[in-house]
Amino acid sequence: MTARPVVAVTDGSEDSLRAVEWAAREAVLHGIPLRIVSAASLPKMVVLPLKPERDAVLDYRDRALAAAAGRAAEIAPGLLIDTDPVEGPPALAVTGSGPGALMLVTGSRGIGAFTAMVLGSVAQYAADHACCPVVVVRGETTAAVHRLVGVGLGDLDNCAETLAFAFEEAALRKTKLLAIHAWHAPQDGIFWAGHRFPPPGLHVAAAYAARQLTLLLDGWREKYPDVPVSQNVVHGHPGQALADLSARADLVVIGRHTSHPGLPGPGSVRQAVLHHAHGPIAVVPSP
Repeated sequence: MTARPVVAVTDGSEDSLRAVEWAAREAVLHGIPLRIVSAASLPKMVVLPLKPERDAVLDYRDRALAAAAGRAAEIAPGLLIDTDPVEGPPALAVTGSGPGALMLVTGSRGIGAFTAMVLGSVAQYAADHACCPVVVVRGETTAAVHRLVGVGLGDLDNCAETLAFAFEEAALRKTKLLAIHAWHAPQDGIFWAGHRFPPPGLHVAAAYAARQLTLLLDGWREKYPDVPVSQNVVHGHPGQALADLSARADLVVIGRHTSHPGLPGPGSVRQAVLHHAHGPIAVVPSP
């Protein structure tokens, strides 16, 4: 494959096959190939694996890849599909498949079985460490289309990659885009954009954030004039706000970067969204 593919992860579980379905549709949307990977690794308690045990693991992995390729072909006839068996610790092996990919797609949970590939831990590790965007697919992939892409913006000064991904997805899908900026203020107020806002002044902070968000999005509106854009500043925990948004969006995009003082850490927000989302979540790394 020469074009940057969509890379999908399978462990043989139905959850992972739903992620493969989503990845196949995404590859068609972008007009690029699909690459399916699966890791083979014996459980840690197996210190000196015998040949039959290793053969069983490899056979399970290969059958999982074949089933995933078959499912993708059903969803997207004519799509160029490649399968890639990988070995080693599943989280590391799968995340190592990310370089050169447009995105890495995985389910949120799996069966593990012989591969010792606990998909939830793989998804979390990939979302935290992959060098490309990671999409964690939760729920059914055949649910009603909402015609909305959501994007969560925490650090308004460091979100170019997140917005680029979200706007491109909205443009390809011909959907609306909703940008949300949310925070959960401690009792002594919030430190935001270099200013301390005490509790009585939170409405001032919200107005300030709304103005900054508008200015930020104006430039992207010019780049994507066909994408209808709306925005919302939410006083509440970002993880909860974005998980709620995922129930009415086809995709929610969040960034992976360092935190602002006084705001919930991006890692905690990311984990909350991934654990409680109702649909696909894309995690986009910042340089």
